Amino acid sequence: MKQKTIFYCSECGNEYPKWMGQCPACGSWNTIVEQEYTTQRNTQNTKTGDRRNLKRPVALSELSNIEEVRFSTGMEELDRVLGGGAVKGSLILVGGSPGIGKSTLLLQICEYIGKSNNILYVTGEESERQLKMRAQRLNVNTRNLFVLAETNMDDILTIIDETSPTVLIVDSIQTLYLSNLSSAPGSVGQVKACTMELMQVAKSSGITVFVVGHVNKEGAIAGPKVLEHMVDCVLSFEGEKSASYRIIRAAKNRFGSTNEIGVFEMADSGLTEVPNPSEMLLADRPENTPGTCVTCIMEGTRPLLAEVQALLTPTSFNVPRRTSNGIDYNRAMLLMAVLEKRGGFKISGCDTYINVIGGIYISEPAADLATVLAVVSSYRDKAIPDDFAAIGEVGLTGELRMVSNLEQRLHEISRHGFTKCMIPVQRRGKINFPSGIEIIEAKNIADAVSKIGY
Repeated sequence: MKQKTIFYCSECGNEYPKWMGQCPACGSWNTIVEQEYTTQRNTQNTKTGDRRNLKRPVALSELSNIEEVRFSTGMEELDRVLGGGAVKGSLILVGGSPGIGKSTLLLQICEYIGKSNNILYVTGEESERQLKMRAQRLNVNTRNLFVLAETNMDDILTIIDETSPTVLIVDSIQTLYLSNLSSAPGSVGQVKACTMELMQVAKSSGITVFVVGHVNKEGAIAGPKVLEHMVDCVLSFEGEKSASYRIIRAAKNRFGSTNEIGVFEMADSGLTEVPNPSEMLLADRPENTPGTCVTCIMEGTRPLLAEVQALLTPTSFNVPRRTSNGIDYNRAMLLMAVLEKRGGFKISGCDTYINVIGGIYISEPAADLATVLAVVSSYRDKAIPDDFAAIGEVGLTGELRMVSNLEQRLHEISRHGFTKCMIPVQRRGKINFPSGIEIIEAKNIADAVSKIGY
């Protein structure tokens, strides 16, 4: 008898009765692969069977309101992103580019967690000897860290039942497989099934599980999208491998905010925390140079100073070239259109390049005014004072609008030695301005440009 097969998309996991060149669900090309069809029959008759073990619904008012149990990972930056620490019984997915520091971070936190907890480190990509060499380089010497080089999920579950660890680290989920599935490790079916087994272990036993996930060429976590829906927290590593700084961000967090970030620096001895990211981002800022302006953005509850740079050169093409890095391209084009229409600057004949230093991405409109002033500074080839910062949103009519958490932003600017800050005109409320900083209020971009002498 011929074995029945099905076809599924390796990107989104949707199943189809026949092969197709493009997946109708996600639109990906050449991702439909063939797999043997297996069924799992339930031999128990749910209508007449024993129902004594069925779980009964509980009224919401009767549920306990005890807060979740958290424990520190030993790294304040990571605890900040997790919402105050790792939650007992949670499933955490850590994704990022190869070599960016995922395994290094998880091995480093074992030194602190291992002081009072047993840790099982399951590695499917390295041998025990290789992991030992990396642990020596990172100065990880805890006696409560146990290493298992295994990829068979059934054997891993058996070891978990025997050892009962407090924390489980799996590196990586794409290397694990269940023997009752015929598909290869890393396939959609294997990743979904193995993650489901780990989730049941975390919820039923109260074990905190950290899972490393690979990324595809587009930068998204490899495997089905449902993988990110199953876990409690998705941590994403950002940053260039050639640069020393790393940013970790929570793309999903059921136990905390998704706006917090953690900043690390990659050194010879592993990842080190950067408690003051603003100082790091402004460390090599040029002095008395046109085309640069500092602003303050909010990443969750943390204010960060960011340097926006702009470069304008006369174009040699019919259509000028426009490039933005660290700020949304459409937002940058909108600001330049407003600057030309409402500010009177003829920048349509210039190639424009905008960049945010440090590899961070600005998604909030509080950096609009700093971006506009940096473009004007490069256009006039006149430097903005080094002790000057700007905060404000720019509208399509050229008006400046107030942003949230202004008082907290101003205190961060003053703390780093800036003596002047331009903000929109106050129209509501009262703000306690920090001492030692001169506040310059502007109504629109034309008023802002005139007040800095351009």
